Amino acid sequence: MAETESAAPRPRLALLSPYGVGGDEADAVAQALDAACAAGDVAAVILRLATADERSLVGLVKRLAPPAQERGAAVLVSVPGFTGDLVSVAARGGADGVHLDRADEATLRDLRGRLRDGRILGAGGVLGSRDAAMVAGETGVDYLMFGGLFPDGAAPDAGDVRERAAWWADIFETPCIAVAASADEVGPLAATGAEFIGLESGLWRSGPDGVRAAQAQLDTIR
Repeated sequence: MAETESAAPRPRLALLSPYGVGGDEADAVAQALDAACAAGDVAAVILRLATADERSLVGLVKRLAPPAQERGAAVLVSVPGFTGDLVSVAARGGADGVHLDRADEATLRDLRGRLRDGRILGAGGVLGSRDAAMVAGETGVDYLMFGGLFPDGAAPDAGDVRERAAWWADIFETPCIAVAASADEVGPLAATGAEFIGLESGLWRSGPDGVRAAQAQLDTIR
């Protein structure tokens, strides 16, 4: 059956790095990103870097971003605990934008005003509250992210992620990323209507087969 004009587009993939990526593992992560981005329709990569001084972070982004960008993926920088200028890190490192978790409204509005040249602003950490999600959405972010591992490695309840992504996708125009922590979550998350399906690093870092498997599930959506 031909796709109608009103049919929702097929979800695309977003890759989440492990937490705390540092310079000692940059080459391995860059190689894994290149292979993963070649294996599927990857729209974005969120780099969750270890906090460091601004100069070191800029250098790290310069090493990690090109493999993904050369494959057509946007690269977002996230540095939990960083108190410096994340916009400057992203711009000087050549990234496409920044991602923040659990940021307050004032911070998001400030970053939205400072990000220039079409750079992207994303927000996560809003799974637990619909009010928090709506407030973040009203700041002009380019996407909201539901789910994703916590910094201690624990995964949120998969049912909660599906519920919140389906609610958001049904009502709001701002795109969302619904994050899968395991392979069996990809299909149900894609059925929510989320524009992007996030893959935690365990699903792509060890080789491209995880991305191919996730892409195969998305390719069944018409």
